Amino acid sequence: MGRKALLAAASLTDSRPWAGPAEPGLDERPRLRERRRVSDPDHALRVAAIEHVREITHRFNDLVPLAALREGFPFAGTRVSFGSFYNGIHRGREQRGPAALTITTAASKPGRPRPYEDDVDPEGDFTYAYREPRQPTPAAIRAAEADNRALAAAFTGQVPLIWFVGQAPGIYQPVAPVFIRRNDALARRVVLEVGLPVADMTPAGVTSSEDVRRYAVGETRIRLHQQRFRLDVLRAYGEQCTICRLREVSLVDAAHIVPDGHVDGAAVVVNGLALCSIHHAAYDRNLLSVDPAGVVHITPRLLKARDGPMLRQGLQEFHGQPISLPRERAQRPDPERLAWRFSAFEEQAA
Repeated sequence: MGRKALLAAASLTDSRPWAGPAEPGLDERPRLRERRRVSDPDHALRVAAIEHVREITHRFNDLVPLAALREGFPFAGTRVSFGSFYNGIHRGREQRGPAALTITTAASKPGRPRPYEDDVDPEGDFTYAYREPRQPTPAAIRAAEADNRALAAAFTGQVPLIWFVGQAPGIYQPVAPVFIRRNDALARRVVLEVGLPVADMTPAGVTSSEDVRRYAVGETRIRLHQQRFRLDVLRAYGEQCTICRLREVSLVDAAHIVPDGHVDGAAVVVNGLALCSIHHAAYDRNLLSVDPAGVVHITPRLLKARDGPMLRQGLQEFHGQPISLPRERAQRPDPERLAWRFSAFEEQAA
């Protein structure tokens, strides 16, 4: 798509009384007092879509299978699609306005980068790339241009979007509502920010404070990071608890060996253990630990305690037992990190 066409797309339906971008091709959302709302004829549809996607996100604990998303959402007596998940930018045929409804970031495949350069920039903002034609044919170019115009219209109208972030093939983590804060036609990308599901979902658009939205972006970044870490760790451990072998995935977590936030607490598989909810809670409280050789230890206080079958069968009987390790050596827990964490367990038990 040529630069002139991109700039023209970025300015579609933009009737705001504003002096223009600070840099050529860079369009910033004006401050609240400078805005003049462009009425969104699809507001009710967007509210229904975001309410539904937030409900299924809660139901699936953030990681929603593609099959559930393909069912779409109910609106005005029919089912409306969230998109094909093949093209990253979607505007539904039921919509009356020009702006997109959803955007999608595809999951990266092992050893390969994501198809688009959607990422976090140096300022900590989420960025989303313009769509490029899949083939150098007139039809493919026109389709990409149409999608990019829908993205630009979402910026101009400041309408809420749903962002589907691919965490693994066939698994998406929805983020909603999101708004486009900056449209950079020269860099061929937009900057996203996370809105509030109540305050920013009225016809008035974005009304929450910038500080609150910046906090929401930070929290979303953490959630995306944690779920990606969980998927990687559970995949390495065969989706089972490394101690008790429980395979109910909804009850298996990814535990950091060295806590997140510590200088050595990177969200990498070698700093993780797949633990069921009870063993994760015990591990976090130093009631249970794993030594550098991969042997389970229960704190002496619990070994001496008398209680029901959960204590005996769920904790005491695993004392001295080896954990189940990932098949790939490169994904097994780092002995140095295990030693660091085990020393904290011993110190607390003393």
